[in-house]
Amino acid sequence: MSSDVVLTAALRNNLLSLQSTQNLIDTTQLRLATGLKVNSALDSPSNFFAAQSLDNRASDLTRLLDGIGQSIRTIEEADNGITALAGLVESAQSIASSARDELAASEGEARVTGTIDLSEVADLSTLANIAGTEDLVIITTDSSGAQISETFTVGTGTAYSLAASISDQFADARNGEILASVDSEGFLSIESSDGRSFRISTTAANTLSVNGFDDLGLGDIVELENDGTGTSDLASATIVAGNTLTSISIFEGSGDIAEAGDLIQGNYIDGDGNTIITGLNTSIAISVNNGTAVTFAAGATATFQDLVDSINQNASINELIQANFDDSNGTFSITSLDDSVENLQLRTTGTAGSTFNIGLGDPSGNLDPLVSTVANTADQTFVFNSSTSSLDALASDYNALREQIDRLVVDASYRGVNLLNGDNLTTFFNENNTSQLVTSGGNFTANGLGLTEATFRSSTEIELSATQAREALGSVRSFGSSLSNNLSIIQTRQDFTKSTINTLKAGADDLTVADQNEEGANLLALQTRQTLGVTSLSLASQSQQAVLRLF
Repeated sequence: MSSDVVLTAALRNNLLSLQSTQNLIDTTQLRLATGLKVNSALDSPSNFFAAQSLDNRASDLTRLLDGIGQSIRTIEEADNGITALAGLVESAQSIASSARDELAASEGEARVTGTIDLSEVADLSTLANIAGTEDLVIITTDSSGAQISETFTVGTGTAYSLAASISDQFADARNGEILASVDSEGFLSIESSDGRSFRISTTAANTLSVNGFDDLGLGDIVELENDGTGTSDLASATIVAGNTLTSISIFEGSGDIAEAGDLIQGNYIDGDGNTIITGLNTSIAISVNNGTAVTFAAGATATFQDLVDSINQNASINELIQANFDDSNGTFSITSLDDSVENLQLRTTGTAGSTFNIGLGDPSGNLDPLVSTVANTADQTFVFNSSTSSLDALASDYNALREQIDRLVVDASYRGVNLLNGDNLTTFFNENNTSQLVTSGGNFTANGLGLTEATFRSSTEIELSATQAREALGSVRSFGSSLSNNLSIIQTRQDFTKSTINTLKAGADDLTVADQNEEGANLLALQTRQTLGVTSLSLASQSQQAVLRLF
């Protein structure tokens, strides 16, 4: 058409070349500006979508890294708790060891504590079985070993006034050998001041019955005892320190130390030459917790070892008590083996004038825990008590640690996950959650560790607490080792995931990132080509410019 611009073939070819060069320059400039050689699917569909897939996986793994990092922090918090927990359990172990040492050093206290709250009783005479005229007798020994005794009228005041009267009378008339008090629970407590044994009893004239002792909360520790005449029974009990009843040294009439193989029938004396065993030719019976008595026939051929064997080989009591005869010092002893042993009764039956006074429970031999002269039957109840104020304090410290263990476990939580209180932690390592690690938690509260509340009232209880603390420490350390293993695995996977992310990003870059040096060289070459193209276009148009010179 007449309106069209007519270009020669040479001009058109040069123009097309310049347009192509300009397009290449634009593409190269875009690559230099963005740093990418593939900016969209139009540039290279295969490279673009492959790189996008790699980038997406790298992004997913990057988000997983946050979860892995939080798992590491959760385990670190649990490990902090385990470290502190191990310290607390070690302290509990130390306290149990101190209690063991204290028990061995002090051999406990002789102490009896009632089981009835008397704090609200305005007058003890109002109690059902106390009329106000009954006597309570407390017998013990002084520092020289001589027997001392004080009598108190029960029922003329409160439990507090009775306790004060006992303490004051022993302080005023004696040297304070016996102390009494009413504890925070209102229970009447009577104890010796230095671990010596003592007996609580009554008088024949003004008898405080077993029921009267029940009213005072002391009925569980007293029993009706034969007074040695075979005709009158009195409520009585001997309270001993520790868990072992040991006799005084027994000597033969010749002055030689008695041995286990010696016959029980015979004449035996103490260190001062006083007769302590004679004429015993019938039986000795021992019962635990008022149960069925084990009777030993003290016949003509019976020895002290036979008495020991009859106790230790009897299935009904040999798990509760153990007897022994020490040849080195001629002493007979009975040891409580279990905390369930509340009392032990020893009964001798013999002919009139027989004697079996070996001083059980009293190293001086002057407390007379068994009536010296046995007319027909004589018996006595012994109550074991291994508790001391120091042991009570240690037990309190131990129980305070139990409470702190519980509090520490509660505080060892991170973002709602507490591995020390039974929670589990799941850590995912890949984007579709098919690779994971479950860190199992445990119950590390005091009860979960098996640490029961301590009383330290006996060696059995102390050893139980020591064993529990030892086993708990083993559990804590074992869990700490498990946490360390899991933490190592998670940290290794964290490093692996970081490396994988770098690999994925590098792979995506290989497909899409432009080489700046190459693209810069390309731009320079294209700019040169563009300049040459313009020159070529100028040369192609010179033939038409020549026509102008004709006019």
